Amino acid sequence: MKRAQISLFAASVATASMLLAACGGSSESSETAAAPAAPSEAAAPSEAAAPSEAAVPGEPIVIGLPIAQSGPAGIADHKDCWNGAILAQEEINANGGVNGRSIELDVTDIDILTPEGITAGFQKLTGDGVSALVSPFVIIPPAAMEVAGPYGAPYLSGDTNIDAQNIRSGDPAKYGNYFVDPPETYYGSGFVTFLSQLQESGKWTPKNNKVDIIRGDTAYNQNIAQATIDAIKASGGAWELGEVIDITAGTKDWSPVLQKLAANDAGAIMVDHWIGAELASFSQQFAAAPVDGSLVYLQYGPSQPEYLEIAGDSAEGFVWGTVIGTGNTSAEDKAFRAAYQAKFGVDDKSMGLVYPAWCYDMVNVLANAWATTDPADFAAVNAFIAANPINGVTGFLDFTNGVTPLYPTEIDDPTKGVTHYFYQVQGGRHTVIAPDNDAEAAFVPPAWMK
Repeated sequence: MKRAQISLFAASVATASMLLAACGGSSESSETAAAPAAPSEAAAPSEAAAPSEAAVPGEPIVIGLPIAQSGPAGIADHKDCWNGAILAQEEINANGGVNGRSIELDVTDIDILTPEGITAGFQKLTGDGVSALVSPFVIIPPAAMEVAGPYGAPYLSGDTNIDAQNIRSGDPAKYGNYFVDPPETYYGSGFVTFLSQLQESGKWTPKNNKVDIIRGDTAYNQNIAQATIDAIKASGGAWELGEVIDITAGTKDWSPVLQKLAANDAGAIMVDHWIGAELASFSQQFAAAPVDGSLVYLQYGPSQPEYLEIAGDSAEGFVWGTVIGTGNTSAEDKAFRAAYQAKFGVDDKSMGLVYPAWCYDMVNVLANAWATTDPADFAAVNAFIAANPINGVTGFLDFTNGVTPLYPTEIDDPTKGVTHYFYQVQGGRHTVIAPDNDAEAAFVPPAWMK
């Protein structure tokens, strides 16, 4: 993401120099939490780079992370978030902490699929007296908000959920501590815009204007599907809704779906589902019996490292997108990728492209606020975050209204928000193909379109 430089972050906190710097040091995560996979020995930071106790002698500032580690879903994304938070924590502590105080992470396991599990996880952290909450997402956001709202500490989340954002805007006095990325509805409307722009560019000539939607069973997927349907209706006939095919989580045999797709023969297919491993299974089965000439979009799930690991060569040519992600054209993007990959022993193929950067940014948003506010004064910290946007790896983080604005859907200046990235698997790696100003390469028709 190409961004204008601003001085606020650098001027306000000694830790600002760590932004996008190479990592160093050891994790301060809670003793009760299972540690993420260790980096390889070759990638491990040197002992000299590790922050010492003498460098950050003050009372630690503790961030609570509800991280799914043993549940049935979300583990890959949540581990990405935890890793990103660790990277930011270690960089901050290596630079002396915040006003002489180190950052510590209090991590607890959480079941993100049930309200009881979500409530228990958040209550555990608020009971520990954490100074902030950083969460990738939960499947039932109101359960988390009902704990975090009354507690009052900053709650920064990657929960791309319009329903939760509507709850916040409906009662800002109660939920004014909830800071989040753009809603999932833009996955739908943004996809239709992407199709139009790709067609206008001449890089893709659709065989017809029909769009089939494979719809997952969560509220998140339902919202995305509806936004897609609405955008198709608003296209003035440029696009036509084909068939909406409903699926459930846990789908392994995609043959009934593939038969419907083949019969419909739509020009574009949206697979509105979020679980990376199941999208990998779809990719394998589709590649073996493709719908000739159809562009296939897999929503955001391929960002999870397991997608490429499982799908292998079958992933080639599929398109996906995310409203919070990591680019690969600017110096900032490349520096973050290098630091993260060195720390955790991954590469561009095995690195998650959504939550590592987002949760890294969220820890830095907090450090920036705590540099001039008392971490114990939740109201003051929340007010500072809302009034003081900063640049991050994922873009310009402006929480004036609690939600970061999205380029190019909401704003026309990429330096004033986060970017809706579209990637295509090319040469076995995720490659940015849109927006044009931040693209690594052009769209390449996959084998079944040639």
